[in-house]
Amino acid sequence: SGIIYLISALGQLARSALFLTVSARDGGGLPSATNAAVTVNILQTASAPAIFERSRYAFSVPEDASEGSPIGTVKAREPANSLEVVSYRISSGDPHGRFSIDPQFGIIRSKKQLDYETQSEYTLHIAAEDCGSPPLTSLLILDSLAAKIIILDINDNSPSFMSSPLSYVMEDVEVGFLVHRITAKDPDEGRNGQVTYHILSGNENKAFVLDKITGLLTTAQLLDREIQEHYSLTVMALDDGSPALSATQVLTIIVLDVNDETPLFLKQFYETAVRENQDPGEFVLMVEAVDRDAGLNSLLRYEILPGTGYEKFKMNSDSGELVTTASLDRETQEVFSIKGSPSRSSTAQLYLTVLDENDHNPLFAKTQYQISVREDLEEGSAILDLFASDEDDGLNGEVTYSLIDDTFGVFAIDSVTGSIVTTKALDRETKSQYTFRAVASDCSTHLPRSTTVSVVVHVDDVNDNDPVFLQNPIKAFVPAETCVNETVATVRAEDVDLGSNGAVVFSLMIAETVFQIDAKTGDIILQEPLASNEFSTQLLVMASDQGIPPRTATGMVVIFTEDQEEEISFTHSLYEASMPENSAAGGH
Repeated sequence: SGIIYLISALGQLARSALFLTVSARDGGGLPSATNAAVTVNILQTASAPAIFERSRYAFSVPEDASEGSPIGTVKAREPANSLEVVSYRISSGDPHGRFSIDPQFGIIRSKKQLDYETQSEYTLHIAAEDCGSPPLTSLLILDSLAAKIIILDINDNSPSFMSSPLSYVMEDVEVGFLVHRITAKDPDEGRNGQVTYHILSGNENKAFVLDKITGLLTTAQLLDREIQEHYSLTVMALDDGSPALSATQVLTIIVLDVNDETPLFLKQFYETAVRENQDPGEFVLMVEAVDRDAGLNSLLRYEILPGTGYEKFKMNSDSGELVTTASLDRETQEVFSIKGSPSRSSTAQLYLTVLDENDHNPLFAKTQYQISVREDLEEGSAILDLFASDEDDGLNGEVTYSLIDDTFGVFAIDSVTGSIVTTKALDRETKSQYTFRAVASDCSTHLPRSTTVSVVVHVDDVNDNDPVFLQNPIKAFVPAETCVNETVATVRAEDVDLGSNGAVVFSLMIAETVFQIDAKTGDIILQEPLASNEFSTQLLVMASDQGIPPRTATGMVVIFTEDQEEEISFTHSLYEASMPENSAAGGH
């Protein structure tokens, strides 16, 4: 410590002073270049200075003590039979004047605001002087513990973050990977300076785990940059004082694509658009990367990594400017995803969208549509759904539909869906086929494009018409001597339906032995000789088509001999019948 002690009594030395030479050596044995000369003045016993009651004092005071607060008291006494009064002063150890001492009573007080974190203890050298002439002084400087004042810590400092608020992590790291170490310092002592760490917000999906003691932030699940590129975690550093003090920090974690990223692009993801059908050499975008190295290591060269469609672009290796090398066609490829890289290091994703021009017509699947529908189709029924595709984008690729040519008011088309519907009942017997054109047009606001397609609608027959007799009734005059198997009359009937629906056959509604009718020709043939010259009869003939179900008509044939003409008359003057409501048409 360098303190000189008295190890034996001086006795009655004739000398009034001792002259000492002090040298110093380091731990290796090397002496100091110079020595220190020390003079020890020897005082006579009769004039000895005041003596402190204790060789050392130790006091403590909280750092938030107000100015003038008493800290402790030192006391010195004069030798026996001395009438001198002792006066106290601070001789050294307080260069900034933070303390004062009562010269009469030796009470040490705080003079200025104390701060444990600036200085946690002071060693004051206290001098006690008598009032003699000259005054004699006694110093409390026996060792470093003399008049030691210990500043007691209080929790008056919040933690402060030392770690960076920004961190990067590759997206392919495993669960448990160390992402960041959060550190915060608290200059307080003991529990007041013990810090724990907590995540307040930003970790709702539990992607990270924070050790509250060490501040180590690790991954709790696999990361995916394409799902989430960055996280903003609000973290808190909390001390263990009472009351506890805290500080917060927003930690931004950037998830990087897998690669060596010693040089860093200013942006990890570039997105732009370029118009299609432009000449080669069209400017696309400029990428830029920086390298924190110096000299040649910081000079970057750019290149495009091989990938789908990369041959249609060229990058200036020095400036990072990207241009096209060919005319682009959005309908062939709309999106290009290109990776650019400074040599041997970082990559950035370039996402290019080709802007559309209206360079495609709407396209139907066929050049002509033919459809067959039944003539009994209800009004408003859909008969055909047209669809035209347009490879253009936006309004240029949005298609609407319309009909041109005369559809005789029978058909209409939904402009949005392309569905063709009937607008009134069909009748094959009136018109059996319709031919018209449908148009698909895009919605471009500038020079819209369109395509026309032919539509042929064939109306199929249904059995909706009864046979019609060409003559009804028919009168046949038959001589009495007419031979058996001779045709005496022929009935004719037509049905405007097609095929079996329009094929008519004949039959007698009441069984007859004298006459028979040929089902196909309608010939009425005599089967037995006539009984007399006054013969007459009425035959009810039914004409029936061969539809399912068949439709029928009834005709009458009046046969009489030349001598007897049958008068046609009703058998009753009044006919009555009843039928239920809502009966189907054609009911008998």
